[in-house]
Amino acid sequence: MTSRDVVNVVQRRYRGVKVGHAGTLDPLANGVLVLGVGPAVRLVPYVQQTSKRYHASFRLGAWSPSGDTEEEITEAQDRPVPTLCQLQDAAARLTGDIDQTPPAYSAIWIAGQRAYDRVRRGEQFEVPSRRVRVDSFVLTRYAYPEVEAEISCGSGTYIRSLGIDLARQCGTVALMTGLRRVAVGPFSIDSALPIEVLRDEPIEPLLRPAVHGVMHLPQIKLDTDDVQRLEFGQPLAEPDHPASGSPTSHPTPGIEAAVLDQFGRLRGIVKRDRDRWRPYRVFPRQGVL
Repeated sequence: MTSRDVVNVVQRRYRGVKVGHAGTLDPLANGVLVLGVGPAVRLVPYVQQTSKRYHASFRLGAWSPSGDTEEEITEAQDRPVPTLCQLQDAAARLTGDIDQTPPAYSAIWIAGQRAYDRVRRGEQFEVPSRRVRVDSFVLTRYAYPEVEAEISCGSGTYIRSLGIDLARQCGTVALMTGLRRVAVGPFSIDSALPIEVLRDEPIEPLLRPAVHGVMHLPQIKLDTDDVQRLEFGQPLAEPDHPASGSPTSHPTPGIEAAVLDQFGRLRGIVKRDRDRWRPYRVFPRQGVL
């Protein structure tokens, strides 16, 4: 099952309503997939800004073209058996802001086409590296050739590539044998819904407030008059309106904040423009979730 398959399950039950997901899961993977429904589809880019947590398993001394078990596996010969200390040191070097090359078998776009489509047609191409953020890379179990790890990272990080790079730094190869996404920002596996529930049960009671998708943004609470100004596309009346959670009391241009009404519902996203908070995305009353 692909991430798009999950979207289609909900889309079929909401004819004419937009549904989107916040971050593709590999077919091998399972776990948390956040869906935006209706107006909340516009919040997908914000959910993708949040950290993701994974439980991953890798197999050392073997490799495959896809970096996982989806393609034919080849056993490497005469490769060293790393010690736990060597693996831990390598994981530490792969923490922080790092340059990573995504797998050729991935959903990234290369010259207007999905990389996995091009590689399956036998095309030769180079996958450019990119900067990603790995907040933590902790090994939780090691019994050669199996390695398990808990990983927290930013959007766009490929866990397969982390496992391959981990092995490479220790003079060997690896492939990913399992992956579970246990959290995306505030959305955790503990509150995730099985696909059978999405197919068969009423969906409206399962929807979470849209504000949950922007909990990482500074928040501004407005009264009814200011919310109405926002809906009319006008800047907030008070230039220095306080934003809780803001990294500074004097917001810099370009910073965004979530606007909540007196009931705690998300009513819009504002962006700092010189000395004013100006509407960026607005959710009219009838579109509030």
